[in-house]
Amino acid sequence: MTQFLSGAIMMACWVIGLFFLRFWKKTEDRLFSIFAVAFWMLAVERIVLLIMNKENEVYSFVYIIRSIAFLLILWAIVDKNRSKNHL
Repeated sequence: MTQFLSGAIMMACWVIGLFFLRFWKKTEDRLFSIFAVAFWMLAVERIVLLIMNKENEVYSFVYIIRSIAFLLILWAIVDKNRSKNHL
């Protein structure tokens, strides 16, 4: 069951990344491209968990991938708000 849910989360992250990529192509706003990359990193993190075939996530590189993805999302939001203030 854990592998099934992890696969579903991976697929959802991949689709969300494609969703943001589509918006980036329409608007060419950097926020959407960074969001797409961050969600694809979360999908890769799920693939790494499946390859390791461990139920607990005690491996630090899994947390590093996840942390980088969340930091990218935060950076995109800060970057978007900062660019609005300078216009």
